[in-house]
Amino acid sequence: MTDRPMEYGSDLMVELMRRCGIECAALNPGATFRGIHDSLVNYAGNRGPELILCTHEEIAVAVAHGYAKAAHRPMVALVHDVVGLQHASMAIFNAWCDREPVLVVGGTGPMDAAARRPWIDWVHTAHLQADLVRHYVKWDDQPASLAAVPESFFRAYRLATQEPQGPVYLCYDVALQEARLVPPVEIPDPARYLRTTRLAPEPDAVDQLARWLVEAEFPVLLADRAGRHPSAVAWLVELAEAVGAAVVDTGRRHNFPADHPLDSSESKDEVLSRADFVLALEVYDLYGALHGPVDRITRQARPLLRPDTRVAHVTVGDLHARGWVHDTNRPQPVDLTVVADTAVVLPLLVERTRSRLGEAASGSSAREDRRRFVEGLHRRAREGAQRVLEERWSDRPISLPRLAYEVGQAVRALPWQLANGRLGGWPRRLWPFREPDCFLGYNEGAGLGYGMGVSLGACLANRGTGRLVVNLQSEGDFLYTPGALYTASAHRLPLLVVLANNRSYYNDEEHQEEVARARGRPVENKGVGIRLDDPDVDYRKLAESFGVWAGGRVEDPDELPAVLARAVRVCTEERRPALVEVLCAPR
Repeated sequence: MTDRPMEYGSDLMVELMRRCGIECAALNPGATFRGIHDSLVNYAGNRGPELILCTHEEIAVAVAHGYAKAAHRPMVALVHDVVGLQHASMAIFNAWCDREPVLVVGGTGPMDAAARRPWIDWVHTAHLQADLVRHYVKWDDQPASLAAVPESFFRAYRLATQEPQGPVYLCYDVALQEARLVPPVEIPDPARYLRTTRLAPEPDAVDQLARWLVEAEFPVLLADRAGRHPSAVAWLVELAEAVGAAVVDTGRRHNFPADHPLDSSESKDEVLSRADFVLALEVYDLYGALHGPVDRITRQARPLLRPDTRVAHVTVGDLHARGWVHDTNRPQPVDLTVVADTAVVLPLLVERTRSRLGEAASGSSAREDRRRFVEGLHRRAREGAQRVLEERWSDRPISLPRLAYEVGQAVRALPWQLANGRLGGWPRRLWPFREPDCFLGYNEGAGLGYGMGVSLGACLANRGTGRLVVNLQSEGDFLYTPGALYTASAHRLPLLVVLANNRSYYNDEEHQEEVARARGRPVENKGVGIRLDDPDVDYRKLAESFGVWAGGRVEDPDELPAVLARAVRVCTEERRPALVEVLCAPR
């Protein structure tokens, strides 16, 4: 709480941010929130919240998105009226699909038409401005009085952080921001508005899950987004070890240690085909997880389960539905849906499962046999990954396994967090994915322009922790938001960016090849309108122009260790960002 008295409406708005513990506010400047901007600087002193300058609203919201993923609490993204909100809309959609709490705060108006400047205030003001994003935020509001602002802000914060989490949008008229606080507005105790409990399961449902786990001949634990709660990782390990179950981590977040003997993620199809009971834990697309592979032409996939396999799902996903976007995915028939928070369910389920195992008169021998079988699958998968790494060790362009391996070696002695990028799944195969939050998962909305902003947000969340944040950044996604390098440099965010450059929007090359082949047309034209090799962008010069240390372009895989080691020293010793461009294979 600042010693300076609140004088204006915007002071009140910023004080609410402070009392909710908001640490940062990302922005691209805009006149419709000039009052809030002034209050952040001259009322709050630019600390708690600290302004994070971005060159595009899409970057600002992505920064807040990444911060929420890494810190498990929200920050603010400020967006300027109609135009800023439209720029921000893609990043808001990504946060919605990822179910992450972002407080998007915008300005508008003046809503009183008599108070508007000619032209600019008219074209930048909308009736129901939130209509732009209403289909993919949890809640929006535009308070009409200063007295209504505190309750509105507290409701927005509470709804954003309640499961299932998601972005919210608050819009403030410039006249409201710049009005004097006469009479003063009293701020109620935030705790009485924000304190909530998590969604707990029905006790009978937990007992049913435990019974099915103990009775199953081949149970499989399918974990998708359970790891968003750090405590869930350890509980999932305990549950798997108690019953000797195979665990499939889909990789949307880090759910289960990759080197644990029961990790069967690389043998997903085999263990699911054997399963007689699947317990799904917060699976974003359960139908997709239980079907595959997808035919690119027909868009169809075959079921991986036997018809008689029992399925249960612990999820809050159904509470996240909207009619406009079909991010609820195709319905999957299940035998029991438990609408509850996985972080609450897992410790209860471990207790009930252990109790039932203690009561069971038999089955320990079968569990040990199953455990040995699953451990064998895990061992063979790890050995197979090593063989592929050896086979592709000297490839040019540099192979994804070699690139992933060398980055892993460069950071292995440090605490690290992989904020973005999968390199075809190779980091999980070759790095020690063990600790909660070591990997922040997918871009669930799949809108490009995500990687840099989200990684910078993770850097903000990790300030003072000593953890090195790594971004395995594709060049196509990078070209949407290269201005994010300005934010990295200006705020001295020590992000390690490894730019994996295959000089193409390669996923679309594969689609065009499949279509051409199906139609009997020339597949050699698949790169037209897709390749990014003319001009051949000099990413090193681009990074250096923003004041970011840059290494590469690396084309010889044997040069990777030295360049990456230098980049890591820049991040850890000089505390500034570094970018290494690597010319790599697409797959």
